Amino acid sequence: MISPKAIIFDMDGVLLDTETICDITWERAAKEFNIDNPQEAINLCRGTNSGDTILILKQLFGESFPAENFISKTLEYFYQIEFSKGLPLMPFAKEALEYLKPKYKIGLASSTCGTSVKRQLTNAELIHYFDICITGDMVKHSKPAPDIYAMACNAVKELPKNCVAIEDSPNGIKSAIAAGMKTIMIPDKIPVTEEINKICYRVLKNLEELTKIF
Repeated sequence: MISPKAIIFDMDGVLLDTETICDITWERAAKEFNIDNPQEAINLCRGTNSGDTILILKQLFGESFPAENFISKTLEYFYQIEFSKGLPLMPFAKEALEYLKPKYKIGLASSTCGTSVKRQLTNAELIHYFDICITGDMVKHSKPAPDIYAMACNAVKELPKNCVAIEDSPNGIKSAIAAGMKTIMIPDKIPVTEEINKICYRVLKNLEELTKIF
């Protein structure tokens, strides 16, 4: 059992099953942009904001690669799915937040832009659980840089050492660790590696297991 003052969640792949949709949209866009194997790019960009995603894509495919156009196309496909089918919750997302909310300050640190975060959490009926939301457009460099988690800790008025981050990606884990926080990983699309396992406080199977340690 641990007793932090605040718990700060990532959104994509932790609370909402958006990573599955992102994979579909990136694979569709990759065909149009003649990318044979997009999986490396997908994994490297998990948890990053749009600015850092552009940098990563240009590093992988060259400075002449139209990264901005590629991202626009993936977003176009994403919104088609979101607005026609909705975004599914990750297992036990609402139950975990319901359990934790009376005990701790609850924050969000998502690399997704603020307008999308607000819309998606509102549509999922989760937004009322959060005391603060820090989003990717509020920082120059998002995960794995520590900025977004440092800002989130400041927003909930707690020292990083008194906050726990709930993450699904290596970029997110590295960001929270660099900010000075304890981290819990619930892997989604990227399996936990030995390197990441060593720096995490815990690695859990799903959000329900949070009720066993808080």
